[in-house]
Amino acid sequence: MTDPLSYYLGLDLGQSQDYTAISIVEEPVWVGPASERRLVVPRGEWVSPAGLDPYLYWEACEDVEEHGRPPNPPLYVRHLERLPLGTRYPAVVERVKELAHTPPLSQFPTCLVADRTGVGAGVIDMFVHAGLNPVSVAIHGGSEVGEDFYRHDYRVPKRDLVSAVQVLFQNRRLKISASLPEAATLKRELLNFRVKIDPRTAHDSYSHWREDAHDDLVLATALASWFREWWNARFETHYSREEASRMVR
Repeated sequence: MTDPLSYYLGLDLGQSQDYTAISIVEEPVWVGPASERRLVVPRGEWVSPAGLDPYLYWEACEDVEEHGRPPNPPLYVRHLERLPLGTRYPAVVERVKELAHTPPLSQFPTCLVADRTGVGAGVIDMFVHAGLNPVSVAIHGGSEVGEDFYRHDYRVPKRDLVSAVQVLFQNRRLKISASLPEAATLKRELLNFRVKIDPRTAHDSYSHWREDAHDDLVLATALASWFREWWNARFETHYSREEASRMVR
């Protein structure tokens, strides 16, 4: 079973002509009816960590460890941000650090997932030196995920990133608050992705991927969504459907 994470900060690092985008995805904590602890929240519900005292949050996590939880929790896009064109990487690091050190991210387990595809390891090292310990992702056109667990580096196919965020969105597990300034744009871009198959090679490609001014928001959200699903895969399969059904009555 993996350690719990509550916030996934997806970061698409722009280059000279590209925006840098930030997307924060929240995973709620399960407060189960089987719990014997007196949490001052409804039981048998997914609850936002931001609504819990950190002590009660860890109480709920211990209950999950003991009693389990239903699989496939809802996920919430809580923050979308595009930094101005030309924002230098040191300023990006400072902005991400500011977000990471602000509640609720500073109070609960948070993971930074950054795209290193076009910027290289040097820029990622800037985040490491700032104490942010990012998971770095290099996007490629193949079919398999490569992992250097100890360095927190991944090589991820485009198809995996796209399918992760699209499946969550289409299954209504990924919920985007309409109050976010870029919410409508993100929803539109998620709906616009189309897969094309080259009959000569049988390789897939994705129209509109990194071709539109706002595709950076999609990529930032895809990075957060993909890593959430990848990191929690063993956790989600730990309990059978029968056990999950029993937990929610």
